[in-house]
Parts: sequence; C-alpha cells; structure tokens
Amino acid sequence: MTFFLRIASLNLEIVTFFSCNSDYEQIQCGQPGISSAECEAINCCFSGQQCYYGKAVTVQCIRDGQFVVVVARDVTLPRLSLDSVSLLGGSDPPCSPVGSTPSFAVYQFPVTACGTRVMDSGYVVYENRMTSSYEVGMGPFGSITRDSHFELLFQCRYSGTSVQALVVEVNTIPPPPPVAAPGPLRVELRLANGQCVTKGCAYTSYYSDADYPITKVLREPVYVEVRIMERTDPNIVLMLGRCWATSTPSPLSLPQWDLLVDGCPYQDDRYLTTLVPVTGSSGLQFPTHYKRFVVKMFTFVDPASLAPLQETIFIHCSTAVCHPSSGSCEQSCGRTMFVHQLGVPQLSKQRQQWKGTKTPSVTEMEEKPGSVGGPVLLLIRQNQHGVL
Repeated sequence: MTFFLRIASLNLEIVTFFSCNSDYEQIQCGQPGISSAECEAINCCFSGQQCYYGKAVTVQCIRDGQFVVVVARDVTLPRLSLDSVSLLGGSDPPCSPVGSTPSFAVYQFPVTACGTRVMDSGYVVYENRMTSSYEVGMGPFGSITRDSHFELLFQCRYSGTSVQALVVEVNTIPPPPPVAAPGPLRVELRLANGQCVTKGCAYTSYYSDADYPITKVLREPVYVEVRIMERTDPNIVLMLGRCWATSTPSPLSLPQWDLLVDGCPYQDDRYLTTLVPVTGSSGLQFPTHYKRFVVKMFTFVDPASLAPLQETIFIHCSTAVCHPSSGSCEQSCGRTMFVHQLGVPQLSKQRQQWKGTKTPSVTEMEEKPGSVGGPVLLLIRQNQHGVL
C-alpha cells in the first residue's frame, strides 16, 4: 500500500527522530522529484529515487498554520498500536489521521484545532500532545501493562520572520539501590542475560551485581533462576511457592503482581510465565537445586489513574526444600495437596502442588522470601536518541 502526503507550502520547520531503512515501507516526504540534498534539508531519508519519512516521528510546522505529524509504529518497543494514538482534542476529524498504512499514521490539522494550547512569549507558541492508550491487567494486589505507552509533546513557534518546531519527550528513571534477602539455607535468585547463539542456552551467562539495575523493554523476556547455594546433597529438591513482583525492594509493598502461584504460572496474566525444565541434560551437577522461569517484562500502573508508573521491578519468590524420603518431590500444576508454605507470614496460606500420593518432608527454613540482587529497570524506548 502506498500513501502520499503532499504539502502545498515549502515554508516549514521540521523536527524528526528517524532511522532510515530502504527495506522499510516508504511514505513520500516533500514534493515529488526533490534532490537528495533537498530531502536531507527537511530531515527525511533518500532512497536514490524518492524522499521518504524515517521510521520514527516527524513534526512539521507549515507557515500557513498547520501541524503535520508523521508517526511510525516502530517509534516504541514493543511496536506502537497506531489505532491507540490520539491528540489532546481526541481522535475525531480533523484530529484523526489524514492517511495511514500498517506502519505509519499521518496527521495534518490547523494549529488552532485538536485541543492545541496557545502561549505568547514574544512569539506565538502552539502546543499539543499526542498519547496512546494501552491495555491494563488488573490483579488482586496491583495492576500492570505490557503495552507501549507513547507520549509526545510538540510545539510550533511563529514569529514575524520564522517558524520553529520543537519536540519534548520526558521519561527519566533514577536507578534505585540493589537489595538481597537470604535465609539460613542460602537460596539465590538471579537473572540470566539470555545471550546465546544456540537453542536452549539462555541460562549460560548471568548478570553480575555491577549490572543492576537491568534495563528491559516491555514484553522482553526476563530469564529468572532460583538455586540452592553451597549444598551438595543430590536428593534435596528446591520447590517454588509464590513468586511475585513489586516496585520497591520490600516484598510486602504494594502494588504486587503474581508471576507464579503454587509454583505454577499465574493464570490471570495474559502473558503467562513460562516454566523452564531443569533436567540432567542441563550440564548442572545438581539440577534439582535449580528452578527457572521466564517472565515477559511489564510495568505497574497507578491504581487510580491507571497511568504507567515506569518504575523498577523487584522479583521475589517463596521457597521450600523437599527431601523425597516420604514421597515424590515432583512439582506439577495439576493436583494439589496442603503442605508447609514458606513466604510472607501475613499473606494467606498457599496451596503447594505435588505429583504423588504422599506428602513429602520439607526442610524447615526461616519464613523469608528470596529476592533478586537488584531491580529490573523498564526501558522506555521511543527514538534512536536513547532512554527517555
């Protein structure tokens, strides 16, 4: 599908965050037949045959008093849903796109329309804001989203002799201090970096303490591993109860979002946590001392406004150690029996699930959840210029 935007006046100012890719869908920028130098002068990409918009955001201020905003779905990671974007004045004409493709949405509207604010500070400033809607998952202790949240503040400044465009994007996240909470039997929760070249090797290398906070994009996989430390008994088995996330180092803080319940993926999450089997073929000396799972990155949202908080995520797990002397220690997500639960005392007693007919013995441990050695930091990626 091809879409052309033609602007009658060449008297305009342009601000753009773009990445040129000749293999990408191309929308014509500027007048047909302009040269490479003329194309670069308006901050667009040139393929050798035509001038086209880069795959991010371009804001144009036309001298006859119009905004032109071109938004690409690749302006965020995960990709932005272009249908979710709206201006301050809503999404009805003239504030709706004048044209769109699967990869781009193009807006053109008067600077006095669509909720634009007008300021006078020696020259006339017209300011508008473009935002996206997103889906929120509601849980018993908190709410999250995995959709990209796009927000763009842009201006056109008019004086007697010139036109200026300005784009402002603000979303900075200060790195918090790391946290650790070991018990008398040392259990460690750590994150693998997922860097590998062969299938199944996501857990071959791990982040060090100096790497925290770790930055992830929404829906990007987070590889979690919990392991027993400094034990050589091949018969003991690590069991996971509840694993959850908070926005602070405290496992008792709110909001919370469940990742595992009774060692099984939390069923009210659209993006279910994935359990990774640890078998004898893993190359580990004591594979029963390990549990692994993969979470899709998310961010908490404000309980009142449902606005994404864009904060850090801390991961916690309640654990137990099982000895198969009185039955099977194999955990399953089918049948359930009541067993001893380790975790946060003031939370309701959990149901642990087992495969077998007998209740296995569980080694007593201090009731304290294990936490990752530092936070996971949400990366808000909106353009090639870095984290916002």
